[in-house]
Amino acid sequence: MKHVDGVRLSELQPLTTLLVWTWNSLYEVIVAEGSNVLVQGGSFTEPTPAHVDGASMGSSFVIGGWIGVGLLVEFHVSGKRVVTSPVIAIAAERPDVSIAR
Repeated sequence: MKHVDGVRLSELQPLTTLLVWTWNSLYEVIVAEGSNVLVQGGSFTEPTPAHVDGASMGSSFVIGGWIGVGLLVEFHVSGKRVVTSPVIAIAAERPDVSIAR
């Protein structure tokens, strides 16, 4: 795992796993493609398909497809907007290409 200050989801390989710690929860985010992910943690008790709208400071300005330390993460799940508490740390793990087929 590598700790980072922020990630642009479109630059990550599919199946990259992110651990995103917020003030209130730990989220496991697995990249499907671009900003489409599976997320578990917080209010997501099971791996749940979601779209990461991006990072914000709680206002209407959103940095699309981005997750960053100090910012909130905005997800869209089944037509609902879900916003996390501020991110305090992010760790990224690339998929093991030796098992990819």
